[in-house]
Amino acid sequence: MNGKSALGVLLVVVGGIAVLNFIGINFGAIISFLLPFILIGFGVLGWMNNKNWIGGILIAIGAIMLLGNLGGIIMLALAIGLIIAGVSLFKKNKHKVY
Repeated sequence: MNGKSALGVLLVVVGGIAVLNFIGINFGAIISFLLPFILIGFGVLGWMNNKNWIGGILIAIGAIMLLGNLGGIIMLALAIGLIIAGVSLFKKNKHKVY
């Protein structure tokens, strides 16, 4: 694919997303969730083609973006872990006599 056809595909995709957004279909959340995976994939591809610098940079940026998107899930897991730790402390204190 040469530069003109790649630019043409990019313009068609961006224009299609703009038209869908105009009629009420919003792809912002989907794209913001998929973009980190795309960057990580391109980074792995670059790493496998011996372009370690650009591959590492893309993997790092994708991982940072993915952590930002998965922050709610990470906080939920942390909260569940804290609840389990607190309940286990209650159970341990039942058997001790002071």
